[in-house]
Amino acid sequence: MTFSEQPVKDRQDYDGASPFPGAEEHLPVGGAQMALTAAIAVLPFIALGVAVFLAWGQGVVLTDLLLAAAFYAVTGLGVTVGFHRLLTHASFAARPWLRVSLAVAGSMSFQGNVIDWVAVHRRHHAFTDRPGDPHSPYRYGSSLRGQLRGLAHAHLGWLFTDDQTPAERYAPDLLADPAMTRVARAFPALCTLSLMLPFLAGWAISGTLHGALTAFLWAGLIRIALLQHVTWSVNSLCHVIGSRPFKTRRHDRSTNLWPLALLSFGESWHNGHHSEPSCARHGLDRGQIDASAEVIRLFERLGWASNVHWPDHDRLQRRRTAQPSQARAPAGD
Repeated sequence: MTFSEQPVKDRQDYDGASPFPGAEEHLPVGGAQMALTAAIAVLPFIALGVAVFLAWGQGVVLTDLLLAAAFYAVTGLGVTVGFHRLLTHASFAARPWLRVSLAVAGSMSFQGNVIDWVAVHRRHHAFTDRPGDPHSPYRYGSSLRGQLRGLAHAHLGWLFTDDQTPAERYAPDLLADPAMTRVARAFPALCTLSLMLPFLAGWAISGTLHGALTAFLWAGLIRIALLQHVTWSVNSLCHVIGSRPFKTRRHDRSTNLWPLALLSFGESWHNGHHSEPSCARHGLDRGQIDASAEVIRLFERLGWASNVHWPDHDRLQRRRTAQPSQARAPAGD
């Protein structure tokens, strides 16, 4: 049983529709952390404006877009395959060098150090859409105002609240892993590297400072912003909008949202994931593109991954709802 699947007792005073008890009590994070988080969230949009200004009248250089796509794929798969499916849910085992490489790639996404990321996500699964969930869109209730406020909280607002998730409770295995603790400590340096590599690549390819700057903007800051908002959309939109073909735990309103499937590398098949958290494939139905699962399958064929938890057809059929439901804010489950 993985940490994310450990049973957690339901709060008897929570009806599934009311605001979480104590929803208004969280204090904002400290000034320095708030400033840093705000800078990470806002600077990429400033970069987008600068990039558009520089491209005005001459277009975007194809090299910059190709570099952005390459860095997006590497860092995004570091999060989805490494942080999420490998380290959080143990949906497969990886050779030590691959485990570290995926943790490094995920760290370059600017989404937090690997141990804290895993701890928060395991806590999310333990308390999905109930009191204790760090980023549920149902935190402020199911009224229209509560839903709008909850979506803002689930997407970005939770990063500005002083709601600590203890790694000692949710990620003790990673704390006991010397390689993962080293990667976690290297997080600031890896973030710097994530920005410097596009700059250096742009300079090497174009031979000009202008080329280095545009590569830094598109393959650095703008790439980071897009990946962050896709990830945050899984936290927010994929608990409010979409279909729910599989049964999940009480109050869990995770959904499948197909428009995000490509950009999220399969993470937006979120209902399938919450139904079977340790499964290496999230797109459980025919035609559901799941790039992360295909990467894991490639690792398996190369002998780099083992003990892969692929979908079990009979188990999936037992967990399938009689008729796929559309997500909405119910009065209770």
